[in-house]
Amino acid sequence: MGEESIKTKVLITGSSGQLGQCLKKIEGNYPNLQLCFTDSKTLDICKKENLKEFFTHLQFDFIVNCAAYTNVEKAEKEPEKAFLINAQGAKNLADICKEQNVTLIHISTDYVFDGKKDAPYTEEDLPNPINQYGKSKLAGEKYIQETIKNYFIIRTSWLYSEYGNNFLKTILRKSGNKEKLTITTSEISSPTNANDLAKFILDLVHVNNDVYGIYHYSNLGEATWYDFAREILTFSGKLEDTILKKTDNYPTFAKRPKYSVLSKDKVLRQNKIPKVVDWRMSLKTIFTNGK
Repeated sequence: MGEESIKTKVLITGSSGQLGQCLKKIEGNYPNLQLCFTDSKTLDICKKENLKEFFTHLQFDFIVNCAAYTNVEKAEKEPEKAFLINAQGAKNLADICKEQNVTLIHISTDYVFDGKKDAPYTEEDLPNPINQYGKSKLAGEKYIQETIKNYFIIRTSWLYSEYGNNFLKTILRKSGNKEKLTITTSEISSPTNANDLAKFILDLVHVNNDVYGIYHYSNLGEATWYDFAREILTFSGKLEDTILKKTDNYPTFAKRPKYSVLSKDKVLRQNKIPKVVDWRMSLKTIFTNGK
């Protein structure tokens, strides 16, 4: 029997996004896993017939769904597109997982909550999204829960990395252009390094965890967007050269939760999963790794 035949086969959807690229980066650390990376061009999760055809040729043990519509502002103006990808796409994946007996790992968001709580949200707290993005992601969660039992829904928050478009990249670009930065203090959550989330996902597969359900995963601690921006500028050595100002009234088209810190208690109780890192410590690794 060849080594490849005993590997756990994992399909990654939406692999051109930042989380998908972070998964690609650490693929070599998991020799017992065989990862298959697809994007919307090679596998459109919104088209059920595409999924059926894909699975006639290949078999998998897990699907990690990184495909998502993530533009919170644009979702208000084109909710149909957000729901097509975040809700119908998730339903299509759940249906194929049911047919093929595949475990689904689906990435969701802190924006399923309304932000009215003053303590970290647990997995048992009732979602109540206040924007179209959050509503579309919650609809996707519900479709999965109604369709299959072998799923992990992982809610995360304020995801960033060295890849793709995100707050970290925006702050570095604007500070590099000597732009003045006015950043809000009116929202609080936990910045989360997508590299940490990628490791959490593959560890989940690697240890063959079968305690299915919803999990909250973000880095430890909490911050405002201003706090996050200040630490980015500090670690990049650009703080002194950048005009950085606070505002408690930064207008956005989409409503956003004021407080959406996720409780990590459930994850921390899982003995086989590595400890969660503080958001400042994790952010620092973006600037120090490889140096």
